[in-house]
Amino acid sequence: MNIMENQDETNGDPGEDHHRKFKVALISLHGLIRYENMELGFDADTGGQVKYVVELAEALSRHPQVEKLELITRQVFDARIDKSYAAVEEPINEKASIVRIPFGPKRYLKKESLWPYMEEFVDQALHHFRRSGYLPDFIHAHYADAGYAGAQLSNLLGIPFLFTGHSLGRVKKQRLLKSGTSEEKLEERYRIATRIEAEEFALDTASMVVTSTVQEVEEQYSLYERYQPERMEVIAPGVNLQDFLQKSEVTPRDDGVIPRIQSFLKSPDKPAILAIARADHRKNLVSLVQAYGQNKQLQELANLVIIAGNREDILGADSSKKRVISELLMNIDQYDLYGKVAYPKTHDPEEIPQVYRWAAQGKGVFVNPAFTEPFGLTLLEAAAVGLPVVATNDGGPKDILAACRNGELVDPMNVESIGESVFRVISDTDRWNQLSTSGKKGVAETYSWEVHINKYVRNLNDVSTGKRADRYDPAVIINKLPKVDRLVITDIDNTLIGDDEALEAFKQRLNQFPDNVGFGIATGRNFDETRKILSENGIPTPDLMVCSVGTEIYYGEKLIEDLSWKKRINFEWKPEKIISVLSSIEGVELQDDHCQSHYKISFTLDHKIAPKPGVLRKILRENGCRAKLITSLGAFLDVIPIRGGDGVAIRHFAFRWGLTPDRLLIVGDSGNDEEMLKGQTLGVVVSNHSPELNKLKGHGRILFAESSHARGIIEGLDYYQFLGDIIIPNDSAV
Repeated sequence: MNIMENQDETNGDPGEDHHRKFKVALISLHGLIRYENMELGFDADTGGQVKYVVELAEALSRHPQVEKLELITRQVFDARIDKSYAAVEEPINEKASIVRIPFGPKRYLKKESLWPYMEEFVDQALHHFRRSGYLPDFIHAHYADAGYAGAQLSNLLGIPFLFTGHSLGRVKKQRLLKSGTSEEKLEERYRIATRIEAEEFALDTASMVVTSTVQEVEEQYSLYERYQPERMEVIAPGVNLQDFLQKSEVTPRDDGVIPRIQSFLKSPDKPAILAIARADHRKNLVSLVQAYGQNKQLQELANLVIIAGNREDILGADSSKKRVISELLMNIDQYDLYGKVAYPKTHDPEEIPQVYRWAAQGKGVFVNPAFTEPFGLTLLEAAAVGLPVVATNDGGPKDILAACRNGELVDPMNVESIGESVFRVISDTDRWNQLSTSGKKGVAETYSWEVHINKYVRNLNDVSTGKRADRYDPAVIINKLPKVDRLVITDIDNTLIGDDEALEAFKQRLNQFPDNVGFGIATGRNFDETRKILSENGIPTPDLMVCSVGTEIYYGEKLIEDLSWKKRINFEWKPEKIISVLSSIEGVELQDDHCQSHYKISFTLDHKIAPKPGVLRKILRENGCRAKLITSLGAFLDVIPIRGGDGVAIRHFAFRWGLTPDRLLIVGDSGNDEEMLKGQTLGVVVSNHSPELNKLKGHGRILFAESSHARGIIEGLDYYQFLGDIIIPNDSAV
């Protein structure tokens, strides 16, 4: 089915605009992703998912409704791998490219080691979107790591989010616990709890979860607390058929993989039992060798060919890959299969279609004995060339064989039945021909990229128009921060509020703010108190809220919390010990519970008998507590993490959203505002300020306003011409 001929099918309602253009960001973070010469089988992270997302990117970008597409992945600088993975951008076609974003160490890391750096990726992705001016209409994340990051970006940017898990942590945990792996080992090796929580977060955020099979939905995603069936969409996976549908006979290259396969074999003209999978325990290749080794009839009838990725030296491989290859070789030796089994050391990925066609021309069979197989891309490739299959009775293969009727399903734990099924397919020529023809027809009708993309884009239309059960109202801008190039940030108490007439005047000015000017508040109040005081005074929800003396940050209409900030300031934070130490000091009294938050401990000070702040800081250090102490009005003390504070929180915000300090207008009145007023930002101190701020007089970028409360904010807006061409003291307009 041709996409161009069927573009009107992208939306079922003839009254809708069928030609709305979309910008799409696909995110796939682990493994090695490039468009040219994909290195499939490099390690456990570089397999079917990599091939799928690259081909999805290419196929989706060619749909007429897609204006632009970026496949966002990780930039890697590592002497062990090709330098192409360090390139910032790699074109796919005129509308699509692979974009590589740096985060974490420069070297290549396996996916389990990427979790500590997810927030850094989110920050860098926000920078990328602002620098490039490319703000997608949809974010589609692949696997749990990208799912977590994509859900974060979706919340921060107010962009609909799609998720594909590929394989799921809860399923893996069940299987490994059943096999005898301990909870402790699971966590140590796979960070399984972190992965599952990321998947829960992604499922809760997603407007649509793209799955490959009904079995995935009913037996795997249903294990999750945030499982919502109405958000699930089964779209049969696509496969690039062009390389597999050539009619010509195979002419192997003299130096190619097929001659190397044949060099292993005493009788290379026998049918081939072909398996193509990375050397991973989950792929269950050892059971296939055992099935072949235990079945003498099968050995007489056919050869076994296993392509298990590329390897240079088994001893230099990672422990998992080394264990699998060693088991394969030991079983080949145990059953004395030399001359009957081929296991080439290397291959060119571009030769794989030839290998499938070679096996099909020899009346062979393709076998996928994996313990779990959520997708089944290799089965589709085999079907496309007319190679019958024997596959695991799990996940994707069940749907594929139901659609293509081109083979048999087996229990991957039953070695004997694997061998028997393979023998039945190869030994019956008439049945082999029937399965071959059926497979080619079924994959072309059900699993082509054209079919996949047409259904995919119809669902994008439904999400964008609100026809699906969706988290986002398309008519509402959830977060204007991506379009903001400057921000007014003000304290609440005695600055924004305290003079009702001044507040009303400021609210009128606020309503006149152009779209590129944002409004934020920074306060010592906690989140709940802040929302309450804003509501009581009729102040609209700000674009930015910095609460609890710079220890909490929230964005946009939905008040999405900045989780990266929480992780950053948690460093050496010991709240229970701080309370114990300071509460025992005369003149220092803990305030009521409503004044406290997790990262802010508030005390009142009796200045007559309480030690000076410097002394209190020394006492905390002597007791092993690193913290920042902030006093205001001579009577209040807030203790926060050493990395917290209004000033650093606002600078974290500016870095994350790509704003320079001179695009921030900061307004305050007391000592706890000092940190955020200093530096390269533009400052305003209202006339009713406390004496603690007098030390800032004479600072070139701080205006001491003649007006009090909210009128001081208005005075600052006018002084700096902040809503137009900003004037910086001693500087030209910007």
